[in-house]
Amino acid sequence: MVREPAAVRVALIAATVLYLGLFLAVPLAEVFAEALRKGLQAYFAGLRDPAALAAIRLTLTVAAIAVPLNIVFGLAASWAIARFRFPGRSVLLTLIDLPFAVSPVIAGLVFILLFGLHGWLGPWLQAHDVRIVFAIPGIVLATVFVTFPFVARELVPLMEELGPEEEEAALVLGASGWQIFRLVTLPNVRWALLYGVILCNARAMGEFGAVSVVSGHIRGRTNTVPLHVEILYNEYNFVAAFAVASLLALLAIATLVAKALVERRLAPRGDAVEAQEPS
Repeated sequence: MVREPAAVRVALIAATVLYLGLFLAVPLAEVFAEALRKGLQAYFAGLRDPAALAAIRLTLTVAAIAVPLNIVFGLAASWAIARFRFPGRSVLLTLIDLPFAVSPVIAGLVFILLFGLHGWLGPWLQAHDVRIVFAIPGIVLATVFVTFPFVARELVPLMEELGPEEEEAALVLGASGWQIFRLVTLPNVRWALLYGVILCNARAMGEFGAVSVVSGHIRGRTNTVPLHVEILYNEYNFVAAFAVASLLALLAIATLVAKALVERRLAPRGDAVEAQEPS
C-alpha cells in the first residue's frame, strides 16, 4: 500500500474540512441564527402562522402519498430488472435515471403541457371538472416524478448481487409468491429499501422546482414548505422565512443521521461480499 506523506494527508483533510465548513456548516448555522435573531417568540410565531401550518400539512401529505408510490414502484421495477432478462431492460434502467438528468422545472412544464388548461388533456379535464395543475394532484405528480429513482436505484444493484437462488429454493419448497416476497426477498433488501425511502422522503419534502411550476403558489392551499419560505423571503419577512426554513434544515440533519445509521447496517453485508470475492 502506498502511503502519502503526512503533510499531504493533513493538507487534504484541512482542505476538505474548510470546504465543508464554508459551504455547508456556516450556511446551515446562519439559517438557525437568522431564525432566532428576534427570539423564540418570533421564531414560533412564524411557525404557528396559518399559512405556514397549511404548507407543512401539504408537504407532509404529498410526501405521505409520493413515498409509498415510489416504494411500490421501486420494488416492482427492481424485481423485474434484477430477476428477468427482456427486450428494453436497459431502456427501463435509463428511464429510471431520467429525473436525475432532467431539470425539475422542465418536469413541471411537462405536466403543464399535459394537464394545463391549454394542454393536451386540459379541455377534457375541464369538461369533467377535474383539476390537476395548480392543485394537490399536480404537486403529487411532480413530486413522484422527481423522487421515483431513489428507491429503485438502491434496490436494483442489491437484488442483482443477491441473485435468485434463495427465492428459487423457497419456490421449490412450495412457498407462494407472497410468502417468497415477505419471508425471503423483503428481509434481504429491507435496509437498502429503508435507505432509499429516507432519501426519497427528504427529496419529496424539499422539492422546489417542479412543485413551483405546477402549484400556482396559492397561499394556504398549494404552497409547500419550500414555496412558503420563498414567499416569506420575497416579502422581507426574514425571521419567519428562516424559521420555516429551519424545519427543512432539521429534516436534512435527521435524514443524514438516519442515512448514517442505515449505512452502518448495510456495511457488514458489503464487507462480507468483498471478503468472498477471489483475490
